Amino acid sequence: MTWALRRQFLYVCILLAFFLALGFFVSYPYLHKAPSCFNFQKDGDETGIDCGGSCAKSCNAEVDPVAVLWARSFRVVGDRYNAVAYLENKNTNNAVGQVHYEFRFADKDNVYLGKRTGVTSVPPSGRFAVFEPAIDVGTGMPVYTTFQFTEEPTWVKVSQAKIDQLKIAVNGIDLEGETTSPRLTATITNDSLWRIPDISVVSILYNQKGDAVNASRTYVSALLPEGSADLSFTWPEPFPEHIVSEDILPMYNIFEVTFK
Repeated sequence: MTWALRRQFLYVCILLAFFLALGFFVSYPYLHKAPSCFNFQKDGDETGIDCGGSCAKSCNAEVDPVAVLWARSFRVVGDRYNAVAYLENKNTNNAVGQVHYEFRFADKDNVYLGKRTGVTSVPPSGRFAVFEPAIDVGTGMPVYTTFQFTEEPTWVKVSQAKIDQLKIAVNGIDLEGETTSPRLTATITNDSLWRIPDISVVSILYNQKGDAVNASRTYVSALLPEGSADLSFTWPEPFPEHIVSEDILPMYNIFEVTFK
C-alpha cells in the first residue's frame, strides 16, 4: 500500500470514528433513559410500573382497599332520599385525589330501583362518608343500598408532616327541634396554617342502639388558616327516633390544600 493510500485510509478511519462517537452520544439518552416514574416501565427502585419506591404513586398491591362499613338510604320527605356510604381508609400515608363511585338501590324484594354515580376523593387514614342527596326512585322504597368504586383508585403518598399539620376540629354541636323541624348546628375550625378549599361536611345522627337514623350535608367553600365557619344542617320532618349522638365528618381533597 502506498503512502498516499495509507493516508487516505487513516482519514476514512478518523471520519468513521467521529461519526460513530457522534451517533453514540446522540442515541445514548434514548437507549439508556434514566429511571422515571412516568415512563410506563418498572425501573429504578420501583416495586411496580411507575409506582412504589421513591415514586409519589403507590402500587395498589401495597395498599389496603377502602372498607365499606355500611351504605344506607335515609328518607328526607315524600319519595326523596339521601344516600350515605360510611367508609374507612386504613392506609396511613396514602390518599386518592379522585375516584368514581356508584350507589345502587333495591326494594325489600331486592328489585332494582336505580343507581347514582359520582366522584369523590379519599382522605388518608380514617373514616369518611360519601353523600348523595335527593335520590328519586319513584314509588319504590330503597331498603337495600350498595356502594362501590367503579374504577381502580390511584393511590398517592402524603407526607406525614402535612397530615400532622392539618388540624380540623368540630365544636359546639347542638341539635334542636328534633320532634318538629330538626336543625343541627356546629362550628368547624382550621387550627393549621394551610388553606383548605371545598369542604363537604356530612352529619350522621344515631339512636341509642348506635344505628344511623338520618344524615345531611353542607358545604364550606374554604377554611382559611386559623379560620372557622358555622355549620348548619336541617331536615324538613321530625325524626322517627330519639337522637343520642352525632358524627360530623369534614371531607376535602388533601391534594388541593395549599400552604398559607
